[in-house]
Amino acid sequence: GFSILQAIMEAAVQNNWQVTARSVGNIKDVQEFRRIIEEMDRRQEKRYLIDCEVERINTILEQVVILGKHSRGYHYMLANLGFTDILLERVMHGGANVTGFQIVNNENPMVQQFIQRWVRLDEREFPEAKNAPLKYTSALTHDAILVIAEAFRYLRRQRVDVSRRGSAGDCLANPAVPWSQGIDIERALKMVQVQGMTGNIQFDTYGRRTNYTIDVYEMKVTGSRKAGYWNEYERFVPFSDQQISNDSASSENRTIVVTTILESPYVMYKKNHEQLEGNERYEGYCVDLAYEIAKHVRIKYKLSIVGDGKYGARDPETKIWNGMVGELVYGRADIAVAPLTITLVREEVIDFSKPFMSLGISIMIKKPQKSKPGVFSFLDPLAYEIWMCIVFAYIGVSVVLFLVSRFSPYEWHLEDNNEEPRDPQSPPDPPNEFGIFNSLWFSLGAFMQQGCDISPRSLSGRIVGGVWWFFTLIIISSYTANLAAFLTVERMVSPIESAEDLAKQTEIAYGTLDSGSTKEFFRVSTL
Repeated sequence: GFSILQAIMEAAVQNNWQVTARSVGNIKDVQEFRRIIEEMDRRQEKRYLIDCEVERINTILEQVVILGKHSRGYHYMLANLGFTDILLERVMHGGANVTGFQIVNNENPMVQQFIQRWVRLDEREFPEAKNAPLKYTSALTHDAILVIAEAFRYLRRQRVDVSRRGSAGDCLANPAVPWSQGIDIERALKMVQVQGMTGNIQFDTYGRRTNYTIDVYEMKVTGSRKAGYWNEYERFVPFSDQQISNDSASSENRTIVVTTILESPYVMYKKNHEQLEGNERYEGYCVDLAYEIAKHVRIKYKLSIVGDGKYGARDPETKIWNGMVGELVYGRADIAVAPLTITLVREEVIDFSKPFMSLGISIMIKKPQKSKPGVFSFLDPLAYEIWMCIVFAYIGVSVVLFLVSRFSPYEWHLEDNNEEPRDPQSPPDPPNEFGIFNSLWFSLGAFMQQGCDISPRSLSGRIVGGVWWFFTLIIISSYTANLAAFLTVERMVSPIESAEDLAKQTEIAYGTLDSGSTKEFFRVSTL
């Protein structure tokens, strides 16, 4: 409550801390809690002290997971005396550091005896006894009744009759007049010293509990563990000796879990891997590297292929890591030996060694195969649309030339009388040389640059013919130049020279490895 807040503020002044206090009214109001978290993020605050009852703490931690604030780098201290009563499973998988306090020692014989009696309660009278675990509030209630009973036993031994009717007190008087029997009961309560479910119980002259011990817990990915204890004389005492002994234990008795990923030529299965066991099933550069490192530092290790087959990326919504990075962050592996790219985001949660290989982002594309020219390869220098336009232009010019010759009087001529007489049975010569077939023949000869034995006589016909000749000159010259290049030089259908060229085209499908550094680069890059 406010007493804890006041103590924190006083300690903040002495230690030059920056403390921001926020009161959460309706914890089920997601928008209110989101507003508080976003405000803390803008202030770059990642250390939270949560002081409320267990039910509200569970609701707060649920919102923390939804907002993705349970990743590594966040530290939550729960100012509550029932750390084991709090639901920490979802927060545990995020990698955040959680510290709390526990006043009930489950290893206490009195606690174990009470739990056994608790489980054996009649289900008809206490239907939820077996399903509901023992909470610290229940233990405090038990100890409170125990203290009251012990106080009245003390009064009985002192032959103080609290059952007799004494003078009633007056709380509204100035000064207040206490109840005459209340003074005896207060003195008896201060004299109590018993062992309860929460440890040693005794009080000072002011009625405050003294000489008690609170266990300090911290959450790891494998679960919660006791990190030390606190009392008013020694203050916080960490289990440093035990921790040092555990960390400095002989590495020969511990097997290091090395996570890796199947990626040729770094890590591969041997051909006969089904007949082998353990690390002998794998081969590759990283396998040899792990073997040499283990031999140098004299440790035992076990290669473990990452389950999801990913290198490691953080989900933008849940902020949870996957792949090999997730294995390291959440403690499922000790070391990663793999072709894992060093990125700024990954360096925030894991440590990297010196890289054994330096590579950049490259685009790989299949090299086009050289093929022999086909039967219709002579059509390749010009596009399909251009060939269709040439055909339509050829037909159109022929028709225009035919019509111009029909309407122009200069294309009509009389028969020559000096010519030899013809057979009366033979058809007469046409008075106009540019019929439809001759017009088509003239246009084709001009297009093939072979010429023709007839030519237009009228001005309009010569203009049409001249335009057609100029058009064929340009087309044939361009075609000849492109044909030589197409027959001698290999040409890709869609050349890719940069990432921009790759993004502009649609013929070639492209992508990046899921949960890899390249995908993350293109996702956040503004280049």
